[in-house]
Amino acid sequence: MSLAKPHWQKPHQGEHRFPVSVVVMVVIILQFALPDDLSLSFQKWICLVEFGILLSLYTFGPKRLMNHHPPTRLVSFILTSVMTISNTASAAKLISELISGGIGSAPQLLASGGSIWLTNVVIFSLWFWDLDRGGPGARAEAKKDWPDFLYPQMTDPTYAPSDWHPKFFDYLYMSFTNASAFSPTDVMPLTIWAKMLMLLQSTTSLIVVGLVVARAVNILQ
Repeated sequence: MSLAKPHWQKPHQGEHRFPVSVVVMVVIILQFALPDDLSLSFQKWICLVEFGILLSLYTFGPKRLMNHHPPTRLVSFILTSVMTISNTASAAKLISELISGGIGSAPQLLASGGSIWLTNVVIFSLWFWDLDRGGPGARAEAKKDWPDFLYPQMTDPTYAPSDWHPKFFDYLYMSFTNASAFSPTDVMPLTIWAKMLMLLQSTTSLIVVGLVVARAVNILQ
């Protein structure tokens, strides 16, 4: 006798792209507003490229992610990769400035550090969202049975409605808690890549937060 599939392994209506696009737009604005000494020399052009890719995704891609669409997913990967490279460069410059004592203003330090940290949270949430079980379209089609992240609602149906499935906000929350607690909270990584990605995010967040706080305290004293 075969067991019935859990609800998260069944096809469901895909989520809308609009909330994700809004969050990505916030990241682009944060990167555009960074001081010149904490960004690449062509940062403004990078932001324009990011906006162009986002606009093309929202204009020409499916508005609701109902199925796995490799071309759109590839463009989404490119956008997230560009944002990742840009923010990594800013984080490296921030760390360099902190070590050399180049930032002398506590408000500027906290604002810039907070912007880079928040951008890091959003970028990792995009990676989690776009990689778990093959991405949002593949999850809507239930193409893969085994999850990369285990949510509490997936282990006990009494925690949520019968049609519950993780959406972008769930991955954003997971990314925020992992970056602030430096460890998983309610969502457990199951696969090697998921564990490595969460480990990388925790390490990056710990370094940035630790150095920013230490330097800010030193300035205020």
